[in-house]
Amino acid sequence: MPHNKQVLLDNRPQGEATAANFKLVATETPALQDGQVLVRHHFMSLDPYMRGRMNDAKSYAAPQPLGQVMQGGTAGEVVESRSPKFQPGDKVVGMGGWQEYSVVNADQPGALRKVDTTHVPLSHYLGAVGMPGVTAWYGLVKIIEPKAGQTVVVSAATGAVGSAFGALAKARNCRAVGIAGGPDKCKYAIDELGFDACIDYKQHKDAASLAAALKEACPGGVDGYFENVGGMVLDAVMLRANAFARIALCGMIAGYDGQPVPMKYPQLLLTNRMKLEGFIVSEHMEVWPEALKELGTLVATGKLRPRESVAQGLESAPEAFLGLLKGRNFGKQLVKLV
Repeated sequence: MPHNKQVLLDNRPQGEATAANFKLVATETPALQDGQVLVRHHFMSLDPYMRGRMNDAKSYAAPQPLGQVMQGGTAGEVVESRSPKFQPGDKVVGMGGWQEYSVVNADQPGALRKVDTTHVPLSHYLGAVGMPGVTAWYGLVKIIEPKAGQTVVVSAATGAVGSAFGALAKARNCRAVGIAGGPDKCKYAIDELGFDACIDYKQHKDAASLAAALKEACPGGVDGYFENVGGMVLDAVMLRANAFARIALCGMIAGYDGQPVPMKYPQLLLTNRMKLEGFIVSEHMEVWPEALKELGTLVATGKLRPRESVAQGLESAPEAFLGLLKGRNFGKQLVKLV
């Protein structure tokens, strides 16, 4: 069985996460039992939610255990199988974690999923046609529920979730407005992702300034908002929200270091009779087939052109992950392992 490099969570962050929280180790891959398959990971997903799991705090998911492989999504190839369900050469997506290989029990529901790479590149199954894409789909379709002609806004607009959200919103004839960091990301959002407008939050020092830019980009106000960030960005959108606006709350990256994330204008939830709903996409597995079908079609037909930031080799994972938390990635952050 092959040699396997792994990244473990060695200790918990005190405040900001650092590379010293992780540890690189090498181990032997265990021999396969009946019903198991050995997967060689080609790509590994890095996602903001992982930061929250590094803390030993009450959350929607159990904390990442210390001394164990960092958990996360992987896309790769079956190299050995003792299960009739999978053959060597099958391209698969699972939760193999921060390591080069994983041994998976093929009978465990949802543990491993075969994917077709004829029209959709393997890496996209960790982004636009994977968990981030389904996250965008659920927030838009099930919580915001937009009508044609309405204006929807998404923060972190050029990330894996935001870029899928833009394409899904345009497919429903909505006005799609993004919020992103830097002129390059805003240009990409408009030119390649099809957003109607994109605001560079780095040009604004406070919520009032950002809200003024939103007023220009959303002359009819904001009907739906997909929140990935919190803090000043949420405050600014609240100031432009219409009556009966809906907010799908998916991430609070402004608070991932454990600091409180105050909300300046909570009274607007009442004034505007707004709905704010937090959600975790893994609790809604029933929508995944429908969402993945639409997302796969958008990618295959070129209507969704996701961008990827790809770090090379397992050793690069901690620094790439820390960069993701600072917004240094452009599009979906991946680590390429082969």
